[in-house]
Amino acid sequence: MTDRPLAAIVLAAGKGTRMRSATPKVLHKVAGRSMIGHVIAVAEALGADPIVIVVAPGMDDVARAVAPHPVAIQGEQRGTGDAVKSAQESLAGFTGDVLILYGDSPLIQPATLAAMRHARGGEAVTVLGIRVPGNSPYGRLVLGAEGTLDRIVEALDATEDERRIDLCNSGVMLIDGARIFGLLDRIGNNNAKGEYYLTDVVAVARAEGLVCRVAEAPAEEALGVNSRAELAQAEAAMQARLRQAAMAGGATLIDPFSVWFSFDTVLGRDVTVEPNVVFGPGVTIADDVHIRAFSHIEQAIVESGAVIGPYARLRPGASIGQGAHIGNFVEIKNARIDDGAKANHLSYIGDADVGAGANIGAGTITCNYDGFNKSRTRIGAGAFIGSDTTLVAPVTVGAGAFTGAGSTITADIPDDALSVARGRQVTKPGWAAAFRAEHGAAKKKD
Repeated sequence: MTDRPLAAIVLAAGKGTRMRSATPKVLHKVAGRSMIGHVIAVAEALGADPIVIVVAPGMDDVARAVAPHPVAIQGEQRGTGDAVKSAQESLAGFTGDVLILYGDSPLIQPATLAAMRHARGGEAVTVLGIRVPGNSPYGRLVLGAEGTLDRIVEALDATEDERRIDLCNSGVMLIDGARIFGLLDRIGNNNAKGEYYLTDVVAVARAEGLVCRVAEAPAEEALGVNSRAELAQAEAAMQARLRQAAMAGGATLIDPFSVWFSFDTVLGRDVTVEPNVVFGPGVTIADDVHIRAFSHIEQAIVESGAVIGPYARLRPGASIGQGAHIGNFVEIKNARIDDGAKANHLSYIGDADVGAGANIGAGTITCNYDGFNKSRTRIGAGAFIGSDTTLVAPVTVGAGAFTGAGSTITADIPDDALSVARGRQVTKPGWAAAFRAEHGAAKKKD
């Protein structure tokens, strides 16, 4: 049945009061991407079109974050069934499969939902079930004699026998688009909360003689985040998944549990990552790179054979060439470090181009900002920048040129030249002894 058109409705209207945050719950991040961003990415991977996001009035931040996907407004918080109905106008005339997802469940995987669709055989409703032993708060999925889904029983309403059922409702559903809104129209709100529950769609469908089934998924994928503690739980699960994928792809993680990835981190083969490394979003690491301990990298590219760290920071726009070395307490921002260049100690290289084979001495700073504008520093191939050099941009150091240690460079340097820009050293023999004697005598008089 996977050749049928697919649409997705992502429910994101919840207030998230337990998060105690000014940020809408679904915009809190897991592995560097918002929770709803993860869910939308899954729907996109399945080819869902349209993907409709249901929000509450005033959730403009969420609407902007999910663009260009359409947004439907749930005017009042009247339950999940009512939330899905809010998307009716956006799905007018749609008769394919409609997938119901949740903006606070970032761990669901495309393969799980693809298998759910593949198993579909014309049922009106397919519910994604999870196995949760014990006295869980999830609704129970009660199956009929032929293995079809008879009903969903909320935990508080379940009998003692029903509570023993370990097949539970994840909340994710796949519903026939030709029937979905007709079924939802027949859901009532005769319950303690006076709400329209999406789970009741199964009872409505069964009452009409329609078939409902269950597809199963790992329980972890159904985790819904409603608190900071659950957000941390989701982060831990996502990091475990990303670490495993990195190692399966050919990277060595010396201490996997201390390495933190973003959702889009790309590591090549034979990359070695030492402990306590953090990858922010937008990082691509080529083959045979060695990333030493306590380095932080985001929105950066590192080419093959480079060595990064320890204690290095690559900020957005950093591009590190083949075999280049970026060492202890070196910060690179919006700069290209060409093949074989080295900046091994205590330097800031921002808004710069460093040529192949250049050597950046300890304590070098590119002064790229004058309080109003940012300017660029260009260092030619094979140049040698002496320790504690300050390069005041815009400035160019020619290929093969040298700067003397402690220089402040404000003018361009030709190829193969030496530039020294510092005060002349003056030595006064015996001055220190006389100074101590004078001040010592004065102190005794006091």
